[in-house]
Amino acid sequence: LANGVRLVGRSFKYHRPRGIFTAGSEEPNALVTLGTGAAALPNTRATTVELDDGLDATSQNHLGPLGFDLLAANDLVAPFLSAGFYYKTFMWPKYFWERLYEPAIRRAAGLGVLSPDPEPRLYDKGYLHCDILVIGAGPAGLTAALAAARAGARVILADEDFLPGGRLNAERRTVGGEAGQVWAAATRGELAAMPNVRLLSRTTVFGAYDHGIFGAVEQIAPGACTPDKPHQILWRITAGQSILCSGATERALVFPGNDRPGVMLAGAVQAYANRWAAAAGKRIAVFANNSGGAQVVRDLEAAGIEVVALID
Repeated sequence: LANGVRLVGRSFKYHRPRGIFTAGSEEPNALVTLGTGAAALPNTRATTVELDDGLDATSQNHLGPLGFDLLAANDLVAPFLSAGFYYKTFMWPKYFWERLYEPAIRRAAGLGVLSPDPEPRLYDKGYLHCDILVIGAGPAGLTAALAAARAGARVILADEDFLPGGRLNAERRTVGGEAGQVWAAATRGELAAMPNVRLLSRTTVFGAYDHGIFGAVEQIAPGACTPDKPHQILWRITAGQSILCSGATERALVFPGNDRPGVMLAGAVQAYANRWAAAAGKRIAVFANNSGGAQVVRDLEAAGIEVVALID
């Protein structure tokens, strides 16, 4: 965004142009392949990737250059490509299905490509136990973890981000008279100093199962990844109680062309401006249906970005 890159991918079926839409793990458009060869990781959300020296990321799901995708012709004949059309159209000859039709459809409507070679990186698994598992390290999660830890409970605080604070890092808000980011950093420091607290950053809790068992995947920091250390760790967490503080996902407004590059969630534009000092555009119109739109406008203007309209 800071370098003016708007086109980052193509849609799944019609190969319409796609741009960055969110600022987190809910990103549907900016899917890239990290690495090359056997170490390639397809379908990685670019909005969750930390930059480091030697990072190799390539776009995917296009035939020819990304800016001139030949498969974009699918969009021109969209009325003829209804759901499941291929099961009715490609019926003859029968032996063409596996040899021609299916490979062609898979390539046209596919995403990233997996390497058939063995994965060179190491992966590990582990088991953790706690009295209270707090999922999410935003203001609610940090507060809950701190209260439980001060009461003497064994606490695990898991969050998918590498920086605690959640939306406090994306908005200009204060907590207890100090900037939200400062409060979040101080609270994390207090938690890290407690012997009964374990902080799991870059960790996604993906499932809750019977008997208080949770599944989580920890992504090791880029600078800490070495050939003799794991790239990811699968954790099986057994918790006496759990507190879900995962926040909320912003809902997009529906209008024609809302899938085109340059259309983003307001909260994402706000996050890029406040957290990363990156402007999503030079002149921005904000379309909102609640009071949060005014806060977005104030934050963007404070960052020096021109807001031409607030449509409420």
